Amino acid sequence: MKTISIQLNLIKDELQNLNLWQPSPPEAEAFLSEQPFALDTMQPHEWLQWIFIPRIQALIDANSEIPKFALHPYFEESYKQQEIEVDNLLALIKQLDELTTTRSTDE
Repeated sequence: MKTISIQLNLIKDELQNLNLWQPSPPEAEAFLSEQPFALDTMQPHEWLQWIFIPRIQALIDANSEIPKFALHPYFEESYKQQEIEVDNLLALIKQLDELTTTRSTDE
C-alpha cells in the first residue's frame, strides 16, 4: 500500500505542476453527485483531488483493502480535448491502475 500512497503523491504533484490542484474545494453540492466520477458536478481533476485521493488515502491509513479500479480510460477520454500537456498525468494514473491489479498483499 505504500507504493499506492507514493503514486497518489506523484499524481498530486503532477496536478500541481499543471496548475490543476485547487486551494479550496468545490461547492458542497458538487459532492452530492450520484454520477460516476461526479461528472455532472466536477471536472476530472477536481474529482481526483477532492474525492478519489482522500478516499484511497483513508483506506490506506485504515489498513483497509484497496479495491481494483481502472481510472485511466475515463481520464484519457476526458483529456482528449485539453490544451494542456497531460501525458505525464495520464501515465501516472495508468501506473496507479496497474498497482491495484498487480499488487501483492505485503505492500
